[in-house]
Amino acid sequence: MAATSFADRLAAAIDRVGSPACVGLDPVLEKLPAEIRASVAASDHTAVARAFVTFSRGVIDACRGRIGVIKPQAACFERYGAPGVQALHDVIHAGHNAGMIVVLDAKRGDIGISAEHYAAAAFAGASPADSLTVSGYLGPDTIEPYLKHAGRGLFVLVRTSNPGSDAVQSLRLADGRTVAEMMADHVATIGAPRMGACGLSDVGAVVAATKPADAAALRARMPNQVFLIPGYGAQGGTADDLRGLVRGKRENDRPSSSGLLVTASRSVIYAFKDGEARWADAVAAAAAGFAAEVAGIVG
Repeated sequence: MAATSFADRLAAAIDRVGSPACVGLDPVLEKLPAEIRASVAASDHTAVARAFVTFSRGVIDACRGRIGVIKPQAACFERYGAPGVQALHDVIHAGHNAGMIVVLDAKRGDIGISAEHYAAAAFAGASPADSLTVSGYLGPDTIEPYLKHAGRGLFVLVRTSNPGSDAVQSLRLADGRTVAEMMADHVATIGAPRMGACGLSDVGAVVAATKPADAAALRARMPNQVFLIPGYGAQGGTADDLRGLVRGKRENDRPSSSGLLVTASRSVIYAFKDGEARWADAVAAAAAGFAAEVAGIVG
């Protein structure tokens, strides 16, 4: 896997299922199907971790053939200590066994040797992820340790979906750029030497669908980046917002060349009703609907 560009593996996964849709795995004990959470005490970290693996594997199986990318949320697992970390590794392994690309959503951001440790944990462990979300707001040098792991990808936080992000990311610098635009320029520069054959970079960006006013400026600054898109659907992002983030058409473009990876979590993984026996069928239907909807919007 390390010998192949992350962007090319991502493009192949998107082409295989026909949609740039990504399902987030954000397990919460109280929201799991009744049959899985039954008799599991929140204080029993081993039992909770076991339940998370059972549920996540069920979601992965339900999404197989419909969704090409999953995005486990590290915090949901790590709060349960060593059993939770092991569960996260098991889920990453299950995703790979299903032929899916795994984006580890951990939003790491630290300097020097700390960043090297985070990079090794994500990319050189027993169950390495294909890609990782990171924060570059401590400076571009904090991203460099992750780039030493060949064939892995990054999604750098540029314009996030939380309302409070405006207080930082919308501020204007002396040269007229916003803070988000400055970060976009860094991402484009860092990603330029790391292009896949598909025409997209291994270094992508997190850009929220809920910030459509910034879409054109950010896409112009990052024409070769895959945008990992939170905020679509339940958080308020619309079809028109997605279209504004699509990468400009290029010669011999494939479906993956939209340059988008659109995420949904709760609307898919918790699509079932509490107590519903065939909960995985509801997840499968929601995943199929989400994938078709996104494919229809971005083409």
